[in-house]
Amino acid sequence: MVYKFRVILDAEEDIFRDIAILEDDTLEDLHNAVVNAFGFDGTETGSFFTCENDWTWNEDDEIPMFDTGDVAGEMKTMADFKINDLLHKDNTKMVYIYDFFSMWTFFLELAAIEDKEDGETYPALLFSHGELPAEAGSSGFRGADVTEDDIYGDFEDEFDEEDMDMFDGDDSFEDFGYEENWN
Repeated sequence: MVYKFRVILDAEEDIFRDIAILEDDTLEDLHNAVVNAFGFDGTETGSFFTCENDWTWNEDDEIPMFDTGDVAGEMKTMADFKINDLLHKDNTKMVYIYDFFSMWTFFLELAAIEDKEDGETYPALLFSHGELPAEAGSSGFRGADVTEDDIYGDFEDEFDEEDMDMFDGDDSFEDFGYEENWN
């Protein structure tokens, strides 16, 4: 079977690609198809994220390109999952992030499952709409709770400015004599 995806860039403008790929291809194959469809050079890594349920884009489990776990082989990677292991008619959504410095974010939705067409080569770019911007942005859909002025989001701790006053004028800290390291 062939899985047809709409891959939408998280941007203000409508930018998307429709991709057809075989159901038993791996997530790594899907990663490569997305990278090629959007014209990236492929030198950066990425991760897929399963979604909590089929009606939201809330990220659940990460599936990275490379095993970054503490114990080699402990973490499953894109190459370990066939597309139909995770996506089917009852679970149609994933989030994909490419280049963790730029954070190109994509929403993948399974649009159709069809029979393979004779003579076709997969993966295939079926349709392209919109031009990739010069740099990654955000439509505000993902991470909309955090503003530029509020980089910590909902983070709160039990300390406030008054708690830090205890260090004002306190010369009781021992001088370890490391001045020579700072000159």
